[in-house]
Amino acid sequence: MKKYLSFLFILSSVLVAQKKVVLFPDDLNIKPLTANYLEPKVGCLFMSGKNNLRLDIGNSKDILHISEKEMTYSFGADFFTFTKLRGEQDFHFPVDAVDYLFGINAGIKVKREESECGLRFRLSHISAHFVDGHYDHFSSAWRNGQSPRVYSREFLEFLPYYSINDYKIYAGYSYLFHVVPKEIGRNIFQIGGEKFFQSVAWEYVTPFISYDLKLSKIEKYAGTNSLSVGVKVGKKDVGGISFMVDYFSGYSVHGEYFDTKEKYTAFRMNVDI
Repeated sequence: MKKYLSFLFILSSVLVAQKKVVLFPDDLNIKPLTANYLEPKVGCLFMSGKNNLRLDIGNSKDILHISEKEMTYSFGADFFTFTKLRGEQDFHFPVDAVDYLFGINAGIKVKREESECGLRFRLSHISAHFVDGHYDHFSSAWRNGQSPRVYSREFLEFLPYYSINDYKIYAGYSYLFHVVPKEIGRNIFQIGGEKFFQSVAWEYVTPFISYDLKLSKIEKYAGTNSLSVGVKVGKKDVGGISFMVDYFSGYSVHGEYFDTKEKYTAFRMNVDI
């Protein structure tokens, strides 16, 4: 038995020695998807023709990378918020609602010369809340007659993708193993894609287009569409600033308005991580 255990220990040591292990790497193994609103973002969105804007503050950080030849495994954490604000005079922006997401993620990526494929797994919690900007102090009532309600969900997400020649396509599935209110369906299906075109000025200005579709159920299944068209200033595969025009149609991204359908065009700026 001792000889057997010694052999296993030596074998595992050799296998680990053949891999490259990095703690707290500088970059993400799997990059965020541009049009998907459930991604870490640092930026703001201004809806045209409406007195609404959204502020995104969040980050994903890989804690561990394990690499071997063309394959990289990763483990990390997600913490971010997306906040609904309202513009008023004198540069005031009352906060109407805020959504919090935190969780863990794991990924596997296989990168070859001209192509890349991978899978991202997330275990996350989202909760949503009205804030004081949703309360009308003159009438001593909640705005639009909408009182706070409990919104919370815990879910598992599986998202495989394939990328070649700067085209990326993906399909995802989320299972809500706990959700409040109960009328929200437990299954979310997702497809999308994005394309980064050849740089138009040196290598620092890159046009792109990205689309995301989610199918979720409140009373019946309905689609939520998100389309982004813009340019990234900065190198394509690293940090920079993106300026884009968004088109959104479907259920609100904010949990307190989970059964409200919206349609708008917006200008968005995002500091890419």
